[in-house]
This record gives sequence, C-alpha cells and structure tokens, in this order.
Amino acid sequence: MHATKRCEGCGIELSPALLACPACGRLVHAEKLRGLAADADGASAAGRTADAVAAWRSALELLPPGASQAEGVRARVEQLSKQLEGAPRAGMGKLPKWLAPLGGLGLLLWKFKFVLGFVLTKGKLLLLGLTKGSTFFSMLLALGVYWTLWGWKFALGFVVMIYIHEMGHVAALRQLGIKASAPMFIPGLGAFIRLKQYPASPREDARVGLAGPIWGLAAAFLAYALYLITEHGVFAGLAHAGALINLFNLIPVWQLDGGRGMRALAQRERWGLAALVAVAFFVTEEGMLLLLGLAVVWRAFEKAAPAESDRRAFLEFAGLIVALAVLCEIEVPGITAT
Repeated sequence: MHATKRCEGCGIELSPALLACPACGRLVHAEKLRGLAADADGASAAGRTADAVAAWRSALELLPPGASQAEGVRARVEQLSKQLEGAPRAGMGKLPKWLAPLGGLGLLLWKFKFVLGFVLTKGKLLLLGLTKGSTFFSMLLALGVYWTLWGWKFALGFVVMIYIHEMGHVAALRQLGIKASAPMFIPGLGAFIRLKQYPASPREDARVGLAGPIWGLAAAFLAYALYLITEHGVFAGLAHAGALINLFNLIPVWQLDGGRGMRALAQRERWGLAALVAVAFFVTEEGMLLLLGLAVVWRAFEKAAPAESDRRAFLEFAGLIVALAVLCEIEVPGITAT
C-alpha cells in the first residue's frame, strides 16, 4: 500500500501519476525540482556539462510537458547539448578544407574516420551491448531464425550489421546524455532501443535518428572492403543488404530514422532532398529510392516544418542518400551479376 499523497498547496489527494495539482496548479515534485536545478547549476559552474544535462533531463521528467517551466528547461538542455556536441573528442578536429566542397558526403567521410577507428580499435561501446542479457539472447534468437533462411555466415554478418546500426543510436544517446535501453532484436523486424528519456528538440532527435544509418553505412563499407580483399561473395551480399536496410530506415515515416532526421529540416531542405533522391533514382533505378522520394515529397508539404533548418542534419541526410545509393549498385556474385 502506498501512502496517500496530498498537494502541499491545497491539500487535495493526488494521483501518483500527476505532475501538477489539478486544483491549484502547484508542481507535485517542486522540492525535488529545486534540488535538480541546484545540481545542474553546480555542475555547469564546475564545467561538468554532461552532468548538468543529465540533471536537467531528469527535471523534465517531473514537469508537465506544457508547463512554462518545461519550456525553460528544454531551452537549457538544448543549449548544453550543443556544447556537448561541439566539444572536441579525442583525435577529432575540424573538417579538412579539401572535404568541405563535398558537402554531406565529405561530412560522412570525416565521421567514418572515427566511426571505423572506434569499431576496429577500442570498441568498448560495441561490447557493452553484448553484456546485456536482453540484447545477447535476442541476438541469438535472431541469428537462429536468419540461419535457417540464409545459412550461418550471412546470418551472422547480418545480425552484426544490425547491431552496429543500433549501437550508432546508443553512441549518440550517450553523447547527448539521454537514457535508453540496450538494443533488443526482433527476428524479421530488426532491432529497437527503448528511450527512457526523450530528445528535447528536433536537432537532438535528428542526431539520434541519423546516427544509426551513419554507423550502418560504415558497417556496409567495411563489408564491401572485406569483399574486395577476400573476394568472398557473402561480404558483397552483406554490403548490398546493409545499404538497402539503411536506405529503408531513411524513409521519413512512422518511427523510422528518416522521420527523426526530417524533423529538423525546413521545407526548402526537404525539397532539396526530394530532388537529390530523384536524381539518385534515375541514375540507379533502385526501387527503394522511389519509396524514399515519395515519402520525402509528402513530408515536404508539411506546414509543421521548422522555419530554420539544421544544416548538419541536412548534410548528413544528403550524404547518406548518395553513399547508400552507390552501395546499392554493388553486384552480388550469383545474384545481381549479369
């Protein structure tokens, strides 16, 4: 039995799920909110930006979404998360001048330097997910299902590529200080991550959403590189499948990654992506691009699009479209070769 909770302002009985008193409007967790605000301010003063963001995100969970205080906290989270995003990481510098003219593709190539270096050297984050029972056993289940369909070699590579894609989301979430579960596999549907906290802005949502395809593209490039080295057809098949899966995830509908990335784009950038997809479709004739293009055009008509675009999200989205379209052209021995 839980003790009855009453409003400290008017004394009426409160439901455990309420965040504000329905009678007087007093915040139910006012005292805890003051403590979190003090913790956040102290962390900011000490230069611990990640701790400050974490405290403000916890405060958001205790505020009604429409409250004026929530808007102020979201603004603080947005400001601090930009600082986290802009903070230099080990070995990272500015985008080289010779890559700048390549736009989104140049940005992706620069990011791949660190994504692939991370995957091939440190890899602690990749191993972290495997220590979670739900992730490990659901991966084994998915592996068993795909094994019966395609054999163990392709099935193992396919599961690993999905895992790398999901851990891209995890890496972005960790950088932004957003709490989430480890990946969970569902055979036939891929995998998902359950957010325990939500992005405070379209910019954050775009960072989290597009991180998966970026890591997935890096994994597909790695598979293709292994094919060029070994000439083993299974790696060509994995590169081609990885490109298709990540291109599918860019379709901006429902909870797919493209939908999260599209939230940060203004209408002019959405029309720009639509034009880019059209060109890529006429060059490659890849059917997935037709579905992607139709969805992008549909989202381009939305009146809810932000007035100002997120340039980085646009460049990443555009770079992904180009790079994945190129990878979709990979000929798999015995399947797409003519």
